[in-house]
Formats: sequence, structure tokens, C-alpha cells
Amino acid sequence: MSAKDQFEAEVVSSVKNALKDMGAADIEFRTEVPPTDAADLAVPCFQMSKALRKAPAAIAEDIASRIPVSGTISAVSAVNGYLNFKMDEKLLVEGTLKEILGSGVCYGSGPKKNVRVNVEHTSTNPTGPIHVGRARNPVIGDTLARAFAMCGYDVSTEYYVNDVGKQVVILTWGVNNLTEEQAKEERDRWAKEHEKDGQIEDRDKTDHKWVAFYRLANRMMESDPKVQAEISDMLRRFEAGDHEVIDIVRETAEGMLDGLRTTLGNIGVTLDTYTWESRFIADGSAKEVVERIKGSKDAGQEENGAWYVDLKDYGIHGKNTKFTFTRADGTTLYTTRDIAYHLDKFKRADRVIDVLGEDQKLGSKQLCSVLDILGCERMPEPMFYSFVSLPEGKMSTRKGVVVYLDDLIDEAVARAYEEIAKRRTDIPEEKMREIAKAVGIGAIRYNIVRVQPEKQFVFTWDDALNFDGNSGPFVQYAHARACSLLRKSGGYEADTDASKLSDVSEIRLVKALSRFPDVVRSAAEDRRIHLLPAYAHEVASAFNQFYASVPILTAGESKDARMTLVDCTRIVLANVLRTMGIAAPEEM
Repeated sequence: MSAKDQFEAEVVSSVKNALKDMGAADIEFRTEVPPTDAADLAVPCFQMSKALRKAPAAIAEDIASRIPVSGTISAVSAVNGYLNFKMDEKLLVEGTLKEILGSGVCYGSGPKKNVRVNVEHTSTNPTGPIHVGRARNPVIGDTLARAFAMCGYDVSTEYYVNDVGKQVVILTWGVNNLTEEQAKEERDRWAKEHEKDGQIEDRDKTDHKWVAFYRLANRMMESDPKVQAEISDMLRRFEAGDHEVIDIVRETAEGMLDGLRTTLGNIGVTLDTYTWESRFIADGSAKEVVERIKGSKDAGQEENGAWYVDLKDYGIHGKNTKFTFTRADGTTLYTTRDIAYHLDKFKRADRVIDVLGEDQKLGSKQLCSVLDILGCERMPEPMFYSFVSLPEGKMSTRKGVVVYLDDLIDEAVARAYEEIAKRRTDIPEEKMREIAKAVGIGAIRYNIVRVQPEKQFVFTWDDALNFDGNSGPFVQYAHARACSLLRKSGGYEADTDASKLSDVSEIRLVKALSRFPDVVRSAAEDRRIHLLPAYAHEVASAFNQFYASVPILTAGESKDARMTLVDCTRIVLANVLRTMGIAAPEEM
């Protein structure tokens, strides 16, 4: 048990004993970390007021008078209805530094839990490149998965490939019926139309090359009845389980996925599994779901033959009360197949988390309602996010006003290179490019995660690449500074003697370092990944204050102790950056 955990255990035990002494042993309470340095741990007494029939302030004073200062508790006081506890700083410093040095890259991680967690994220339609508006999905999903893995869960990440919908069938028709010359003309037309936006399509990636086939096929389908008939026939044959059509559509989707995987890889995101929507048509599981829903008391059939289930008892009203799960011709819909997909995921995982855009809230509620109708005892855990926009406004795929994630990555790396080139003239070009890539991609990931997923988010370069603010480069620079100090020191002997680390800046930094395991747990269990960048910024700021407040390399008999603190800071910064999927450069 760490010194910090021991402290919390002693606080809980002492409060329980005091309540027992007051004849109130059954009262529940909680601990929290106060926002100031006034205490290291606090117990709010407000929820005890009704049971004890006393004011919270009086309760706090009564309990405080019954708690002796002993063990890791160095002080206890009652302040405005709170019990405030201070931890013995000597034990905190020595215990925290020893734990970090002993754990190294594992510091902050939890014991293996033997619980399988499935995180489905990204799952963008394979009909074109990933655009910035959807960039939050892979970054949020990947960061959440990393946090769960740090906590000891058996984590798998998954991409649900929509290879069934009309859009991917249109793309498949276009790739197989249009010529490269036609696609080139479409690209030229589109480039000329959007020249004012600075948008170009000259990447040698399948997702960029084939999107022209999709746009042209879409226009032709709207104006040419023959093309519309051919696409409709493909879609009908696909949903009927025609393996020839299923195979050719999957081949097209695979080609698009090659490009999407490259984009995701460039931002540090990899997925363990790609599950194809068509599988649930081919193996008959979507039909099984249909038959099960038909057997429920809430199911009904329209005059045209389409089947629906009435969800009014699940808080869904208006035009969405009737959830249609088959069309008039008997074919299934996306959400019907999504039900089969989730039933499959429940067999493979103990917890199922879906990272979804805010526009999927209704669909997710319908999904959970039907799962409940089918008698499922488990439900997916949706994690919704608002879309990214740019200062110019929201992006629209239909209007063609789109900024691709590939372009954002390139721009971030280029801007990072410019910033680094201003500061460093003493390193080779290759090294400078390497650092620029780490900083640019880190800036994107950090800037996306630092805003709570459900909040609106406008991406600006001033925020993302601010070397002096709440940004990825700021945290990376603190890590690089720690590495630089370690190089300049010529080595050190580990020294955790608390008497040599008594400056307020040192104590504040150690306290920040001690909180990392709690932050990781909350980031995963409460799905509050925005706590990770906030914590990283707190540690980096505390480290900079420590660096500015006391001598380190010339600290005499305190040098080894302060270098130990530097190394522990390096370890924690590297670990939190890794949990966010961000590189930790040793120099910048």
C-alpha cells in the first residue's frame, strides 16, 4: 500500500471510529481531495446533518475532537462543515518517491482485474477520408482504452465497419463502373470549386483517391434512373445475402480502410479488431434479431409490410416512438444490425463502451430500449462527444466544406517545425523533424482531450501549439527539461530523505506526483479523460515552479534528493503522456 493510500485508509478508519463513538456507526460518508493546499484530504459532513440532527459545522467539530493525530495524519481540523486532514509530509515525500522509483513505467497502473472491456470507437463510414469534425472520436476512444489498460483491465478496441449502407454501395458502384479519367475530372472540378478554401486532393491514399468516385456516382444516381436502378439492385442483393455482392463491397471498403488506417496510425491510434456489419446479414444473426423482436408485445406491422416496435414506454415520443426494424421488403436497418452486433459484443466482453457523436443519442437510446425488450440484462455504456469545429464554423460533408484529419496532422507538424526551428539551431535537420512530428501530433491529441467530450470544441492553433499554456508542447517541454537536467547531472544516487526536500515548491510537486494513480482511475472508471491533460499541466507547472524556486544541479548535499525528484517527475510525465497517446521527447 502506498503512503497516500495508507493515509486515506487511516482517515476513513478514524472517522468511522469517531462516528461509532458518537453512536452513529451506520452513517455513510465520502472523502474528497480539496482544491487548495489547506488540506490533503477532506470529509464533507453535510450529508450527515439530517441523521445526526446537527449543523454540518457542529458535526465536523465534534468528529475532529475525537480523532487523535497519529500515524500518517499530522493534523485534523473542522472548517465550515468539512473535516480537513493533513498528511505527514515526511511520510508523503519518502513514500511517494520510493513508489515511483520502484514502479517506473508502471507507476499509476492498477492490478490486473480479469475484466474484459470493449471500446468501440471511430467506426467512420468507409466512403472518404476522416474529417476534422469527427477527429475527437478516435482520440477519445484511444485515450479511454489506454486509461482502462493502465487500470488493469483487459482492453480490446474495435472499429465497426459500415459496409452495408447505401453510401458504401454507391462507392462500390462508382469504383467498379467509372474510369480513372472520370474520377480525375471530378477531382479537378471539385478542386476548382473549392480552391478558395485551400482544399486539395493530391494524396496517394485510397481514401482520398476514391472519394471522387463516390461523389460522382452520387450525382449520377440522382440524375440517371439507370444508375439508380443498378445501385438499388446491388443494395437489395446485398441485404438478401448475395455473397458475390457482399464480397465486392467488402473489397471496396477494405481499400478505403487502408487509407483510414494510415491516417489513424499517423495520430497514434491503432485498433485491435475490425468487425464488418455485413457479417450479421451473412451469418443470419440479424434475421434472428428480427424474429425475436417480432415476438415481443410491443411489435407491430405497418400497412406496407414494414415492422416496428413501439418505444413509448421507454421515454421516446413523437415521430420516433415507432422504431422501424425492417423495411417494407423485409430487409433490415442499421440499428437492427447494430442490435445483433451488440449481442455479439456482450459475448466477448464484460463491459461494452461505445464512443459516439452527439447525433447518435437517439439511436443509442433506441438500441438500449430494444435490448431491454429482448431481455438483455447488460447495456452498452455510451460516451458521447460534440463535434470539432474550426473558427470559420462547422464543417459540412454535403457542401464539401471539409478539412481532413490528414491535412490537420500535416499542418500541425509543419507549424511545430517552425516553432522548434526558432528555438533550436544546434540540432540536425532529421532530429528537428522527429521532434516536430512528436510535438505536432501531441498538440492535436492533447488539445482534443483537454475539453470535456460533451462540450463544444473549437480547434485553434494558438491553443494547440502554445508552448507556455495548457497544451501538449508545454507538458512535453517539461519532460524534456527533466531529461536535460538528468543528462547534465552526470548521474545521481537515489535519495528520498524528506529533510532535504522541504521547500514549498518541492512539497507541492510531490503531492501532485502522488495523485497520478487516482487520476488514471477516475479517467477510466468515470470516463473523464479530460482529467489527464489537466493533471499533466498541473505536474508540468509544479515542476517549472520547483525548477525556478530552488537550485538543483548546484544544490550541494540536497542535489541527489532534488535529482531524485526530477527523475520521478520525468517518470510521471512520461507515463501520463503515454496514457494520452502522446510522445515524450527527451529534448525539444
